[in-house]
Amino acid sequence: MEIFRLLVRQGPSGMAAGEIASTLNVPSPTLSFHLGLLTRSGLLRCRRDGRSLVYAVNFDVMRDLLLFLTKDCCQGRPELCAGIPLAATCTADASGKSRNKAKVRHG
Repeated sequence: MEIFRLLVRQGPSGMAAGEIASTLNVPSPTLSFHLGLLTRSGLLRCRRDGRSLVYAVNFDVMRDLLLFLTKDCCQGRPELCAGIPLAATCTADASGKSRNKAKVRHG
């Protein structure tokens, strides 16, 4: 979570793996494992910049995941999740069913 939150703060430009390791004081093997997992899940993108691997959040996938996780929140009462940044998208119709149509990769 610390790695992901750091990269969210960095924005689309991302951060080199070595810089992530030194900022968070994470051993390289541990960092490699977590970066690989986040990249395979689609939450991170990786690009080569010279000899460095630069990781950045895939904001489209992150947004879809957050929408998916909050899709049916609050039992049709979006005012209960008003403090959540996604509350504006957490709307329910008269039947109480959410109108969010988030698409999330499965697998």
